[in-house]
Amino acid sequence: MQDPRTKYPQPPFGEQPQPVPGLAREMSPKPDHGEKSYRGSRRLEGRKALITGADSGIGRAVAIAYAREGADVVLSYLPEEEADAREVVDLIEKAGQRAIAMPGSLTEESACTRLVQEAHKALGGLDILALVAGHQQACESIEDLTTAQFDETFKTNVYSMFWLCKAAVPLLPPGSTIINTSSIQAYQPSPTLLDYAPTKAAIVAFTKALAKQVAEKGIRVNAVAPGPFWTPLQPSGGQPQEKIPNFGSQLPLGRPGQPVETAPVYVLLASDDSSFITGEIYGVTGGNPLP
Repeated sequence: MQDPRTKYPQPPFGEQPQPVPGLAREMSPKPDHGEKSYRGSRRLEGRKALITGADSGIGRAVAIAYAREGADVVLSYLPEEEADAREVVDLIEKAGQRAIAMPGSLTEESACTRLVQEAHKALGGLDILALVAGHQQACESIEDLTTAQFDETFKTNVYSMFWLCKAAVPLLPPGSTIINTSSIQAYQPSPTLLDYAPTKAAIVAFTKALAKQVAEKGIRVNAVAPGPFWTPLQPSGGQPQEKIPNFGSQLPLGRPGQPVETAPVYVLLASDDSSFITGEIYGVTGGNPLP
């Protein structure tokens, strides 16, 4: 056993500004995505997964875990994140699974449709859709929040989810699972995330509605709602730089989560162990419970 308060690095951290979208390799301390700590037990043997945001952060942790549980993986990420993505490809292949890199933006419907179709073809099928990619940029005042930023946040976080699910549902066989990524922000919105928090609330409602709609197809839909996590999203503008040194210190456990700490939940929701779970939102929040 380990004390959860001291299992991973605690604040204070150094300020470490990065340009969007940010790279895990540039962070200090470096996030733990499970590179050395996650041990699989083949719970996803033979499964075929498409994961967005798979280069770093929670998406990277999910990709590593899925591979070590026996799944082949298509990784979606931005071209600027290629350096991080190459590391994930190597880790998946070392686990003995197929890793197929498909970089590109998710802010256009045609790109999302093409991604699903190409992933399905490359893997010879598709039965796990793990949507983790997200856009988050802090903004102090509504007066400074541009329509362009508001639009990009909704397109990345909500529209892409709709487009990807729409393209995937006709291809998913019974027993398949869709896992969306919401946030504690859906329930406890921060004033600096006026555009981001509503997208996460929309993901909650979308997940619950879609779960009811596709249950008759034997497809389950759930979502994970993380709290503050130590990922490149934070120092690359997701938080004001002055908040980075004490990031996560307000949580009951006194520290931000590490990406690997979300992986078991994504594995559970992808596996047949959760066969009677659909339409649920799983919080991984460090002690700030969901309502």
